[in-house]
Amino acid sequence: MILYHGSNSEVTEINLKLCKPFRDFGKGFYLTNIRVQAENMAKRTTRIKGGSPVLNLYEINDDFLSHADLHIKDFSMIPTEEWALFVMNNRNRYFSDLRNPLCNHDCKYDIVHGPVANDAMAVLFQQYEQKFIDLEMLKKRMTYKELSMQYSFHTEKAVALLRLKEVIHG
Repeated sequence: MILYHGSNSEVTEINLKLCKPFRDFGKGFYLTNIRVQAENMAKRTTRIKGGSPVLNLYEINDDFLSHADLHIKDFSMIPTEEWALFVMNNRNRYFSDLRNPLCNHDCKYDIVHGPVANDAMAVLFQQYEQKFIDLEMLKKRMTYKELSMQYSFHTEKAVALLRLKEVIHG
């Protein structure tokens, strides 16, 4: 399987210490199996940080989500209540219940896979957190959103599964 990471630089060595915290699935290295999504991320990153778009392609075994030695959280392709709470907890700088399975601030999961919480989702989450909508309405509105997919790698053991295949400057 090929996974893509869109950036404004080549990522020949993945350094988890440089990854930003409070992302959808916690601090980690994010990739997608959707090339266009990664290309768009590279363009977005370039607009924000400068430089030129770069697409980093990684190979990984097709069965990596069933790796017995890793803790993997797989939300599949459908946004669920569990997924929404997981994303909200990971984005929340003040969430402190690290034992909660719906949080990855402590990198308890080596790899997480699921939908991207785009800007439309962020608005829904904010409405829920501010109690403008309840959990039932949040779930109902999530089903109508078109989502992209992401894979996040949170530990050195997980990152070791990725093999850099190609770097494309665009």
